[in-house]
Amino acid sequence: MIFETIIGLEVHLQLNTNTKIFCGCANLFGKESNTLVCPVCLGLPGTLPVLNQKALSSAIKIALALNCQVNPYIKFDRKNYYYPDLPKGYQISQYDLPVASHGWVEIPDKQAGAPSDHRVKRINIKRAHLEEDAGKSIHDQTLNASLVDYNRTGTPLMEIVSDPDLRCAQEAYDYLTTLKLILQYLNVSDCDMEKGSLRCDANISIRPLGEQKFGVKAEVKNMNSFKAVKMALEFEENRQRQLLLSNQRVVQETRLWNEEKGMTFPMRSKEEAHDYRYFPEPDLVPFMVRESMIEEIRASLPELPHAKLERFLKEYQISEYDAQILIQDPTLSGFFEECVKRTSMIKKVCNWLIGPVLQELNLRKVNIQQIGLQTQELVNLIDKVEQGVLSNLVAKDVFKLMLDTGKTVDTIVAEQGLTQVSDDSVLEKIVEEIINDNEKVIAEIKQGKTSAMGFLVGQAMKKTQGKANPKKIGDLIKRRFENG
Repeated sequence: MIFETIIGLEVHLQLNTNTKIFCGCANLFGKESNTLVCPVCLGLPGTLPVLNQKALSSAIKIALALNCQVNPYIKFDRKNYYYPDLPKGYQISQYDLPVASHGWVEIPDKQAGAPSDHRVKRINIKRAHLEEDAGKSIHDQTLNASLVDYNRTGTPLMEIVSDPDLRCAQEAYDYLTTLKLILQYLNVSDCDMEKGSLRCDANISIRPLGEQKFGVKAEVKNMNSFKAVKMALEFEENRQRQLLLSNQRVVQETRLWNEEKGMTFPMRSKEEAHDYRYFPEPDLVPFMVRESMIEEIRASLPELPHAKLERFLKEYQISEYDAQILIQDPTLSGFFEECVKRTSMIKKVCNWLIGPVLQELNLRKVNIQQIGLQTQELVNLIDKVEQGVLSNLVAKDVFKLMLDTGKTVDTIVAEQGLTQVSDDSVLEKIVEEIINDNEKVIAEIKQGKTSAMGFLVGQAMKKTQGKANPKKIGDLIKRRFENG
């Protein structure tokens, strides 16, 4: 029997406001437990919440970027449930009137038979609403106890709920990476899954192909990376398929993903929908958002990833592969554009950014803004290579020194004496020494193994500590053999 997979995702995004959504406590990560709390976010009697205006503005910005309809009538509701990390016994959220609805995100269409000419699939967004985050439960095995840190309580959250339009784990992965990139361009969150700034719950079910009725779904939680989401959905898809093929029943439940075992495990049964007893939040008066405010936010939207990709391809004539890498980080793509204002060597700049520069950024776990590199200095470094002053190998070492010391290219070259040796008379002496020291390799080349010339070039570079001009060295060696 052929089954169809149905997946819907719920993404929780912590917004990067300075303070929490309904009080003045600092919105910071990593501080000592229970130090960023106050009577309001702890829900003590007699306290009143006040809406953070930046949180609302960020929510509207997200809604517009995701092609959603913005609801100008803002109303908050109480979602009532008990959990140790929810000190008030309820969560201020939005129920029937979310701030945004009926949006969409486009992902690459990778289904079998789909052409490779930029075909896309639209994933609809059902709703996106504002709410406050809960605290964090900490299960300490040493103490054999569960503790609660309330610092996160009241952090502004945007919950983005997709329609069940995803049909495989890969589509879910593509949707999440596309969504995350858009959110990063908006600068509304750091989107760091390790910190919990971006969290995802997945609902998955399967049904016989062609059937319209949805199957029994499982909700999967505890996934701390997009790779984990993909793996958990692939496991869950196979688990449900095996149950149905063996005439067993799929149970509606919440399941947790175990990274080490690569499996999902039951957390709690959800035979019936949970009754949260929603009712309007009495301490927050509903209000209208001016149309002028919405349009002002719309006008402030940055160029989004897809538009930037199309512009890079047209304006800079670079490959789609290069452009895709550059736009994955808005700071990197911005740095690229600043560099090409200073040089016509667009392809060289691109090669350096997606090669040595990106490699160093990944090793140091920083972005290009945090590394302190000046655009003019990278252009100067590339110029030195093109002028033959530095070899490509030495230039990479110079680049690392630039990052480590903050010194300019010219200063490092002068201090280290790294200028590339290109003088023919000097290089001829080096070639002579290399030939005399490698009689066995010379014999192999004479027998037709011309690839061994590369070894001689490498020996020359080693002898000069990478300062020799490799092209000239290669030409001189080749000429020696051509002349017998």
